[in-house]
Amino acid sequence: MAQRMFLRRFLVPVFSRKLPPCRWVPLAQGSPGRPTAVSDLVRTFSTTKICKVTFNVQDGPDFLDRVVNSETPVVVDFHAQWCGPCKILGPRLEKMVAKQEGKVLMAKVDIDDNTDLAIEYEVSAVPTVLAIKNGDVVDKFVGIKDEDQLEAFLKKLIGC
Repeated sequence: MAQRMFLRRFLVPVFSRKLPPCRWVPLAQGSPGRPTAVSDLVRTFSTTKICKVTFNVQDGPDFLDRVVNSETPVVVDFHAQWCGPCKILGPRLEKMVAKQEGKVLMAKVDIDDNTDLAIEYEVSAVPTVLAIKNGDVVDKFVGIKDEDQLEAFLKKLIGC
């Protein structure tokens, strides 16, 4: 008896709720004549600003396009999933790059997926971080650094 009362009280209003009206509009180009339902009720929401200064490098051509040919200086983090120090340095470096507000970008290169890039840039240990400006390596460090050292590294990249 108590279960029926619970179901009536809480679940019936949920399932008997009326859905918003829909209208049919054509899809975007490429699918003529196929209608899709679009709700008249528009829902809006706000989010925090997403800063796209950090990205993962997929392969060699992607690295060439997004890092070497970039007009903005790029910090390249060569890391590995199994590397403990990389897991410490990565978020710390991302935070410091985000503070620069777009003056510098950060590329993350997994050495297990991109061994050719690691060999080309003479990465012998991880984490290795390169500073690339106008396609040239202008600075480099290996291992973990504290926030003051990272800030000095980024200031040197932006200023040079």
